[in-house]
Amino acid sequence: MLRFSKDQLMTTTTALLIASGCAPREAKVISNILIWCDQIGRHNQGIWRLPLLTKRFSQGLIKSPCEAKYSQLKPAVMLMDAQQGSGHYIAQQAMDKAIALAKHNGVGVVGVHNSNFFGAGAYYINQACQSGMIGIGLSNSFPKVAAYGGVKPVLGTNPFAFAAPRRNGQHLLLDMATSASAGSSITKNKEQGKTLDQDIAIDMEGNAITDPALVSQGALLPFGGAKGFGLSLFVEILSGVLTGAGFSHGVNSMINDYENGGKNGHFFIALDISSFIDSDYYYQRIEELLALVKLSHDSKKILYPGEIRWDHYQQNLIKGIPIDSDTIQTLTVLCKQYQVQQPMVPPYDKTDSHPP
Repeated sequence: MLRFSKDQLMTTTTALLIASGCAPREAKVISNILIWCDQIGRHNQGIWRLPLLTKRFSQGLIKSPCEAKYSQLKPAVMLMDAQQGSGHYIAQQAMDKAIALAKHNGVGVVGVHNSNFFGAGAYYINQACQSGMIGIGLSNSFPKVAAYGGVKPVLGTNPFAFAAPRRNGQHLLLDMATSASAGSSITKNKEQGKTLDQDIAIDMEGNAITDPALVSQGALLPFGGAKGFGLSLFVEILSGVLTGAGFSHGVNSMINDYENGGKNGHFFIALDISSFIDSDYYYQRIEELLALVKLSHDSKKILYPGEIRWDHYQQNLIKGIPIDSDTIQTLTVLCKQYQVQQPMVPPYDKTDSHPP
């Protein structure tokens, strides 16, 4: 691992995205999201994604600049046509719209169609928390997960993300794939030569797949059996069916399909806490709840969702953002390909500080 400042990574990442065909204002937003993921320790959604994103930008599969079209359906409901823009950029804009709607109506709901892969849902629900709101973010993806009891892929890994704000800024963040493993984790295991547990994926006869390279020939399993399948179907209905986006086999693979855009759908909800309860009273109650969670074991440290991410974030503000050697090597290749200067090797400048 080498550690870099956020400014170092922002400069290089933004330049790479621009060189591959991304509009400058969008490149800055996307870079910030990717690097935030590295800051919180979600490296499989960080700058590790740059080879895939730059390739799709360079081939025009992610449209940029993107001028999304909005339709105001009801006072608190909006539908966005993403115009095949970057899922990262679109998702940030959509959550901003949901927050603005919630400020006037108590709740804001924005559905998105005609989009692409949006990365980590945690970033967008954290936006809501920064505005003192509860956030929910959903997205569908191309099918690689079997239904409960099935063997053929029919649903995506379909992430579900939920966030509740805390006064100290270390918000409760739940961001999870509804499959037994995130697709990016399968790819990482393949790159690192690691095997999978028996309950992650199956072949067309229902036998366990432990070689990550063979998962594409079979299907991932939903997490928790029927429960994960039900939640994945819920995500598919809200983000795909309800928004008019592609669903199931109507969503294209960002990894294997280099002829079409993703056709992904997203669904965002912002809830204005002060419309339901006095904000100070809410913050008191959320801390009381988390205190009870912490006290649920006498000797073992109990963690709330997102706590590890904020620990990473605080450490990386001081020490710099860690990037592994494989990702650095990939970054070197990309910089040569697009004639972009690599970030300087640390020492890390501790004066570089950014809020969560």
